[in-house]
Amino acid sequence: MDAAQAAALDDEAHVPPGQAAPAPGQAAPPEATPAPPDATPAPAPGQLTLPAPTGRYGVGTVDLHLRDAKRMDPWVPGQQRELMVSLWYPATHTSRYPAALLPNSQQVLPGGVTLPTTAGHTGAPVARKAGKLPVLLYSPGGRGNRATGTALVQDLASRGYLVVTIDHTHDTGDVAFPDGRHEVSMLPPGTKSRDLIDVRAADTHFVIDQLAEIARGHNPDVEHKPLPHGLTQAASTKHVGMFGASLGGGSVAAAMHADSRIDAGVNLDGQLFGSSADKPLDRPYMLFSSEHHNRNSDQSWRRLWKNLHGERLDLKLRGSGHNSFVDNQVLFPQAPGAFGITPEVMQQALGTIDPNRSIEVQRTYVAAFFDKHLRHRHSHLLDGPSHHYPEVDFIR
Repeated sequence: MDAAQAAALDDEAHVPPGQAAPAPGQAAPPEATPAPPDATPAPAPGQLTLPAPTGRYGVGTVDLHLRDAKRMDPWVPGQQRELMVSLWYPATHTSRYPAALLPNSQQVLPGGVTLPTTAGHTGAPVARKAGKLPVLLYSPGGRGNRATGTALVQDLASRGYLVVTIDHTHDTGDVAFPDGRHEVSMLPPGTKSRDLIDVRAADTHFVIDQLAEIARGHNPDVEHKPLPHGLTQAASTKHVGMFGASLGGGSVAAAMHADSRIDAGVNLDGQLFGSSADKPLDRPYMLFSSEHHNRNSDQSWRRLWKNLHGERLDLKLRGSGHNSFVDNQVLFPQAPGAFGITPEVMQQALGTIDPNRSIEVQRTYVAAFFDKHLRHRHSHLLDGPSHHYPEVDFIR
């Protein structure tokens, strides 16, 4: 993804340039606030960093290779649908397990700049104190990969969620599989965003099915990679939420229509395509927009708003740009040259809000929303404007 694309909104005419969430090797992603002291190694010279998680738990992670034997790949004839996902979860004994790199095929950017090491520790045991873990699913922006929301994802895991980030193979960027294959975008010219969203909804349904298999004691990984200790006991599909940025955010409503197990959804600045904006949705749903994108400028949001019959929220983050909802917001400013970003394009993509403050606000509001609807922990933060977060406007 180039710099101009990084700032664009999703476009129905072809692959959504809403590349708010480019893959780290293309236009990398970051992370968020403080985790346990042993979780974050000191960065090497030239290494980008993400803000540390803020929750009470350390963070574990594991990548899984999933194959849907009941579905053929919609973009490559003759292949069964295969996905790579990453599970992020509250973990213990993290210092005994290696810190995970971002799940991205390219770790070194131009100029020798390297992507961040995450706060996740590969294969660390699940923290038993966290109990049964509510599940959150993350869908990235167009041409972005599952690494692009790591700042938010890691933070939610540190707060006690099992967060599953999904690579939508052949729609997103380069996806590396355990056997050494690299699957790249295979979308035919003229592919419509509504078709991508339909496939993403089907992918999400399949991933929830695989989580249910884990909860039943099975291991759905194609290579039978050992699952982290305690995952089977902690996994549950009783409480499920979904969020995404850009095209991933625009996919949330369609996934909720396709799977009634998704109890609540958050759309981070993503335009909707296809019919999902015109169907009634009776579960909680939150829109979170950048400064210049809202119901006034996006007809799909206006249509959806009329069809939301559960709790509905429409929040605007003042001073933000489209890329303020992915890790680019903290990575671009650290090494603009490595991403080929000029100051003008960076301001267009990220707005004027301080990146770390932007991440803090998003972590706080997204967690409050899912805490309310998946854990029944009410927060007055969602009742209206807060003097603690004057950057957040409630659009009525």
